Amino acid sequence: MWENLPSDLLANIFSYLPPHSLARAMTTCHHWYNCRRSIRPRCNHRHEPWFVALPTRNVNICFVHNPIEKTWHLLNLARVPSMTRPVSTIGGHGLIVLKSIGGLPIRLSICNPFTGEFRHLPNLKKPRTNPAVGVIERFSDNNRFNVYVAGGMCEAASGGATSYEPTIEMFDSRSNEWTIVGSMPLEFAVRLTVWTPNESVYSNGVLYWMTSARAYSIMGFEMNTNKWKELSVPTGDTLEFAALVPRDRKLTVVGGTHGGNVSVWELRESDEWNLIEKMPVGLSENFVGGSTKCVGIEGGVCLYKEIGSGMIVWGRNQDRTNKWEWSSIEGCNWLNGKTLKNYPIRGLFLHPNLASSPFV
Repeated sequence: MWENLPSDLLANIFSYLPPHSLARAMTTCHHWYNCRRSIRPRCNHRHEPWFVALPTRNVNICFVHNPIEKTWHLLNLARVPSMTRPVSTIGGHGLIVLKSIGGLPIRLSICNPFTGEFRHLPNLKKPRTNPAVGVIERFSDNNRFNVYVAGGMCEAASGGATSYEPTIEMFDSRSNEWTIVGSMPLEFAVRLTVWTPNESVYSNGVLYWMTSARAYSIMGFEMNTNKWKELSVPTGDTLEFAALVPRDRKLTVVGGTHGGNVSVWELRESDEWNLIEKMPVGLSENFVGGSTKCVGIEGGVCLYKEIGSGMIVWGRNQDRTNKWEWSSIEGCNWLNGKTLKNYPIRGLFLHPNLASSPFV
């Protein structure tokens, strides 16, 4: 019966499979493999997100963790240029946003690490270096997405000298164009350029970035008004590390102190912070330090260091009560029978997509 099903119907069935099951199905026969081209991406986050670890000194490979089978895999990113670095994800589409490095005005690109697809985005309206980068996924509007860049350095009109660029511009995947959508105070442009690690969170019509200058602070761009606002970070002057993450469509901060305490705060509608969670001491005491990093996606938050050091995940338990729980994951010390070096990594979360993307 299966071999007689039309390709479009079979592709629709395959689109409901989790990534690792789909990958196995594609190896069954040529008919099933050829259906891959017809599979339509599903961006409803039905499956758990995967953790993607990109070595900071080599983006031509990456390590991915399958949360269902609890296994690590190595992916080859041969089509990704060597002078690029990851800055964000378009998580529901299974895409990574990359930026060029090397002192020249940046060019952004996107890739799907599971299919190897890669493309450059068009050049920015304002050539700039080191701006803050943010992403908004719009699943209710034909699954399109927007990429924002804010601040950065640009050459002065007279030539020679450089200055901070006090504008924000947006890429629309539907029109495939950049548009300047607003301005910002020069002070915000400086801080977004110098002290922002590029993670952003979109919540209730505001795109937020965190600045890492002591003390930590948050700047937000209100979409409807094109205005900027600033928020303090809870105990921001005492945190060893801090990161913005999304949780249930609310702005959330995860931060840790030198003593090993890791706390989670949620922003209320009144722009006040509410402490909602603390990591158990047994997990956090040997994990918090200057090299600790944090990344999050709807449904999961991960603290990590190097590829072999293990990770601590706080996520929704989908098997029982939908309650959020803490757990640890072993690092990737060996793969395919070979011992791995303990690479410094940039960690990202995304939902793997094995279908051909309309955006790449």
